[in-house]
Amino acid sequence: MPWTELDIVKLRGQFIQEFLNKDYPSFQDLCEAYGISRKTGYKWRNRFMSGGFNNLSDRSRAPLTTPHQTPDEVCQLIINMKLEHDKWGPKKVLDRLKRLHPSLDLPADSTAGEILKRAGLVKKRRRRNYYAADEQAFETCKQNNQVWGVDYKGQFKLGNGQFCYPLTMTDLHSRYLIRCQSLKSTCYKDAKDQMEQAFREYGLPDAIRSDNGTPFSSLAAGGISRLSKWWIKLGIHPQRIKPGHPQQNGRHERMHRTLKEATIKPAAYNERVQQERFDAFVHEYNQERSHEGLGRKCPGEIYQPSLKIYPEVLPEIIYDEGKETRKVKRGGEIKWRNHHIYISQVLSNERICLEEIEDDIFAVFYGFYKLGEIIGREKQLKRATKWHYIH
Repeated sequence: MPWTELDIVKLRGQFIQEFLNKDYPSFQDLCEAYGISRKTGYKWRNRFMSGGFNNLSDRSRAPLTTPHQTPDEVCQLIINMKLEHDKWGPKKVLDRLKRLHPSLDLPADSTAGEILKRAGLVKKRRRRNYYAADEQAFETCKQNNQVWGVDYKGQFKLGNGQFCYPLTMTDLHSRYLIRCQSLKSTCYKDAKDQMEQAFREYGLPDAIRSDNGTPFSSLAAGGISRLSKWWIKLGIHPQRIKPGHPQQNGRHERMHRTLKEATIKPAAYNERVQQERFDAFVHEYNQERSHEGLGRKCPGEIYQPSLKIYPEVLPEIIYDEGKETRKVKRGGEIKWRNHHIYISQVLSNERICLEEIEDDIFAVFYGFYKLGEIIGREKQLKRATKWHYIH
């Protein structure tokens, strides 16, 4: 039963004083007078006998021992890993420690977060509006090398005043970072050289997803460019996101944000040092940094190179027998029904195919890639603008 007065500690002292003075016939009577049980009375009598009147105050309810408390050496490992990778959260810190010390008994994610918070290693982040990690449904990338993402991580100035254009490539299923190369421009030759190296090392993907910028796309029919024409010859399907919809390549864009925080704030003095940062980031991103979307595995644990080997001799586009074809002239036009119809100079000296899809309407293809349609009476190519955007 509870005490009946507000000054609890004073009442306990009076109770003990009357116990010592033997003012009541029995201990039971004394407890009844104060409205407490004999068990409670004995508790405070024993407290007094062991420590005097100062021992009658309330004690902390916290346990004297904490058997589940994280050992100091584990706490230090968590802190050291965070100091080594200051952009990582507690989950990635724990995932890395599990790989380095598989027999170590590590705490829960929330406990690791509290350890880092007490150590002053958690920064309060400002709130920002996010778009979905990938508006394109995840199941559309069911396996490695089904779709690669490619883009430039925006130009920025190095310490020496030169501009840097990092070209990046990722496998969108495993999130494996295939390339992060510092370039001096976005020209076709530099991009092709880097992609050729990637194809030799990792094989060919089924499709490549990009934005509508140079050198991935152009204002030519179907948005085809010199680079995407090369992809088509290799059997790779170009995918272009809709203008103003970066979320359609969201996984690649999310990687760019991590890349920027880790390697460009601030930028290095020259290209050599900046590339060293990029190389270190690629290794960490693929082999050390876990991803929740991969079941907290690293991309390197998921990714396998493609079985499609890069051909050293570029294959020619071949159409089925009986298909109506035309060779694009040097000026970019074809002759059809006694008329010259402009297609694109990108396809000069290449053969295209015309397939009637409706009465007097012909679809124009370069290989499997649709460039647009020719309406017979109009005698001009109506360029495809939407067929190759992902939906």
